[in-house]
Amino acid sequence: MNNVSLVGNLARDPELKYASNGMAFVNCAIAVRRTFKDKQSGEYQSDFIGIKAFGKTAELVANSFHKGSKLGLTGNIQTGRYENKQGQTVYTTDVVINSITFVEPKGVGQAPSTNTTKSNYKADPFTQNGPITIDDSDLPF
Repeated sequence: MNNVSLVGNLARDPELKYASNGMAFVNCAIAVRRTFKDKQSGEYQSDFIGIKAFGKTAELVANSFHKGSKLGLTGNIQTGRYENKQGQTVYTTDVVINSITFVEPKGVGQAPSTNTTKSNYKADPFTQNGPITIDDSDLPF
C-alpha cells in the first residue's frame, strides 16, 4: 500500500504547465513542519517535499493556492530518475496528489489581487461541486 497524507504550506507558487499531449501538470513543494523541536536551536524544522498534480487537480492547485497557502493532501509516493546536464543520474521522490483539502478558511492566506474589481483566485470548488475525483486516465503513467 502506497498512501501518504500531508498538511503544510506551499513552498513556492505553483506554475501550471502542459505536456505535449495537452495534460496539465504542476510540480511544486510543500513545507511540512516536524513534530519536534531542534535541540540546538529550540525551533521546529520543516521538510520540503516535492509534490506533483495532473489534470484538473493541477489546474485546481495552480488557480487556488500560492506560496504560503496551507493545504492538506493525500497521495502516493512516486520515485523516478533522470540524467542531468553533467551526465549524472539524479533520483527523485515526489508525492503525486490524489486529493486536496483547503485547510484555511476562504480568503485567508490568499495573495492580494492586483485588480481591485475582480479577484484572480477562483472560488472554493469543494463548496460548489463537491470533492474532485481523479481517475487513472488523469495520470500520465
